Amino acid sequence: MDVKIAIDKPVASAAIKITGSKSETNRLLLLQALYPQIQIENRSESDDSEAMQKALASNSDVIDIHHAGTAMRFLTAYFAQKEGRSVLLTGSQRMKERPIGVLVEALRSLGADISYTENEGYPPLKINGKKLSGGKTAIQADVSSQYITALLLIAPKLENGLELILEGELTSVPYIKMTLGLLQEAGFVTSFTNNIIKIQPTANNQKPTTIIVESDWSSASYFYSIVALSPEGTAITLSSYKKDSLQGDSALAEIYKDFGVVSTYKDDTITLTKINTELSTVNCQLNNTPDIAQTIAVTCFGLGIGCHLTGLHTLKIKETDRLEALKTELSKFGAEIAVTEDSLSLKPHNLFSEGSYCETKIEVATYNDHRMAMSFTPLAIKTCLIVKDSGVVSKSFPTFWKNMHQLGFSVDEV
Repeated sequence: MDVKIAIDKPVASAAIKITGSKSETNRLLLLQALYPQIQIENRSESDDSEAMQKALASNSDVIDIHHAGTAMRFLTAYFAQKEGRSVLLTGSQRMKERPIGVLVEALRSLGADISYTENEGYPPLKINGKKLSGGKTAIQADVSSQYITALLLIAPKLENGLELILEGELTSVPYIKMTLGLLQEAGFVTSFTNNIIKIQPTANNQKPTTIIVESDWSSASYFYSIVALSPEGTAITLSSYKKDSLQGDSALAEIYKDFGVVSTYKDDTITLTKINTELSTVNCQLNNTPDIAQTIAVTCFGLGIGCHLTGLHTLKIKETDRLEALKTELSKFGAEIAVTEDSLSLKPHNLFSEGSYCETKIEVATYNDHRMAMSFTPLAIKTCLIVKDSGVVSKSFPTFWKNMHQLGFSVDEV
């Protein structure tokens, strides 16, 4: 369904409850499958987490995770160590274009029996589960942290645990630290020194543990953007968040100071308040937080300021090529934008001068990518737009459009 997005009467203040982090939930679902005594509260309601949970509970010989990239990586490792179980792990056409060879090679070095059924290095995968002894192996660290996390999550089940050597420049370090933090919270013994991660093997008789999932910081980014594009004094309170978050995207609180957004923590909430600030071109190294790049780029465009965002090479292999998608869609609004293999540069402009709200409805394609739909929505504060295939938001944030209504946006089917 395509929807027209406009701003009716902006809400000066609001309180929004955001469900648990998809990233944390998917990690914990896999750990719970390995160690059932782990209990999870405030889990994500996203499509990706539903796909993960359904796949873990399935007895089918064919597991289709559709567009859920995180599930593809994590389940590859899970089924590799699932002794006596053979599955064909597949997904959407786009999923079959997303590389997984780095992870497969690392698992094979630990003794896994995995083969490609179509194209070498890409799903679908035929996985014959077997007992893996574990031990020492190496993996490229500059491709996707999800490959590393997949290995870390099954490590406690390996007979000899895991000593993982990370080769090359680390990408998305906070996501690796999130994984290790959750492992530690669940009672597993880990260490991360220089470029070596060690996980100790753990027997099945682990103590029962309940872990409360923090709300998703990637989802919070759209509210940061809305506040940044709103009048001075606008305030939105979000829950449930921690100041000492395990999620790398909590860097939003610092980054959005440049856009005049102040973050105030109280109990399990965070209040975002717009203050008057002098705006200038923004330079961000997003190697550790690539999932908020689209939101930042659209925020900068909405404010009329330039930006130079780097460290974005992993965006090329997401649900779509996010850099090219941003270039195509922002250009429709008149943006002067350039992208490379790992960066995005946007020129400042005055297209949204005071009182020039435009009723010309520009259509934003979403490319089966939830973050394209959500990152462009705040731009409706500046100009009317149409978001194509609006249902794609359910991949990570099923209540997104309901929350937009709460904030004074009109969301009408076209």
